Amino acid sequence: MNLVLHPLILTTFLPLVGILVILFLKPEWKNAIRWVALLTSTATFAISVVMLTYFQVGNPDIQMEINTPWFNFANWTIYFHLGVDGLSILLVVLTTLLTPLSILSTWTAIEDRVKEFMIFFLLLEVGMVGVFVSLDLFLFYIFWEFTLIPMYFIIGMWGGPRRMYAALKFFLYTMAGSVLMLLAILWLGINQGTFSVTELIARGGIPANIQFWLFIAFGAAFAIKVPMWPLHSWLPDAHVEAPTAGSVILAGVLLKLGTYGFVRFNLSMFPNAAVKLAPWVAGLAVIGILYGAAVSYAQKDAKKLVAYSSVSHLGFVMLGLFALNAQGIQGGILQMVNHGLSTGALFLVVGMIYERRHTREMDAFGGLWKVMPIYGALTMIVTLSSMGLPGLNGFVGEFTILLGAFGSAYISPWFAGIAAAGVILAAIYLLFMFQKLFLGQLDKEDNKLLKDINWREIVTLVPLLILFFWIGLYPKFFFNIMAPAVDKLVTIIQTASVIP
Repeated sequence: MNLVLHPLILTTFLPLVGILVILFLKPEWKNAIRWVALLTSTATFAISVVMLTYFQVGNPDIQMEINTPWFNFANWTIYFHLGVDGLSILLVVLTTLLTPLSILSTWTAIEDRVKEFMIFFLLLEVGMVGVFVSLDLFLFYIFWEFTLIPMYFIIGMWGGPRRMYAALKFFLYTMAGSVLMLLAILWLGINQGTFSVTELIARGGIPANIQFWLFIAFGAAFAIKVPMWPLHSWLPDAHVEAPTAGSVILAGVLLKLGTYGFVRFNLSMFPNAAVKLAPWVAGLAVIGILYGAAVSYAQKDAKKLVAYSSVSHLGFVMLGLFALNAQGIQGGILQMVNHGLSTGALFLVVGMIYERRHTREMDAFGGLWKVMPIYGALTMIVTLSSMGLPGLNGFVGEFTILLGAFGSAYISPWFAGIAAAGVILAAIYLLFMFQKLFLGQLDKEDNKLLKDINWREIVTLVPLLILFFWIGLYPKFFFNIMAPAVDKLVTIIQTASVIP
């Protein structure tokens, strides 16, 4: 196949074509710039769906692989190595889906420097997809660090009053963790003689005592990105100050770079250390579940409530991954997708009301359902999805995670028992938010004049709602995609668990 027309190349780099076109457009042609960005990202999504149709369900190995020498320095050859498997392909499609929806949400919200905003947003898509498809550590690190730059500018230039503080905090936190990962990558390259992820996993010869330190170095970078308690403090500031589209992509995709990193690298390359450290990681995950839920309930700002809920929801993901069995890991990966859809939708609905009232304080609302019935109905479905109501996507993910955690041979079932309380707490703080916004008396004069959401806003939410029901009612399609690769990973972990 022609390399340029390879589905992975097109999915990763097609947004650059959109950027090239936008560079030739005048800044005052705002609508033309928006349409180019939207059409480019939509075409990228369509290609990723085609790629999904080519994906061989039942094949646990890397597929659609590209592995060619990139450049040489000293005695080293760096490879341009891309590919997807059941651990990554759903996250690639999630990224390409959320990008055009996020761009559509900015249609009237971003009026200042539209040209620069769309360029940064498309650059961010290139970096995010690149992280999920890279199979060379050097290439992975480039894409990983590259995502920081456009997100820094999106928060810093189009964010709220404290945007520069939030952008700098986001950058420094994630950069600090990345330094440790860079040192670990260098050690692997020098001592193992390759940066190839697949080759390192196949060899499996990293000494157990060294695996511990490599796990910590990679894990620090990923734990900050997730973010895991107690490394989460950058997240609320970044979410609250970011524009709506930035919050959607931050929650929907960027946080998944951390959880994906644990699956792809920590569990696969350092399985012995993963087994030994699983109870500690699971413990931190459970603390994050309860802490995130408790702090969410205390918030008065709806966007901040949704931001803290991510700490709780991603605690479930980490608990599932470090159950280290097929049920837990499949549940963890599916919950990554679910969180991207549900929390992305929550940020969209909060952004819609902020665009009308320029406040997110929940005390400023009440009774909105009377004047915005379509908005209220769609928000109710999004809320129920996020709290894990049976029949919707969140329930399938959390149920599978708890099932895996209860049956895990590596962590105590008490972790699952305590984490189950997080499901109840999520229902409390999410229904509290819904009640404050939509129920009660419509007694604020400004709210009586609000108009319901328009067709563009409905189009932004509908694809996400369809996926809520699809995953909730027929998750088999998604489990079938990831199951063979997860089973292969579990075999690696089980083999490592017998090594002292």
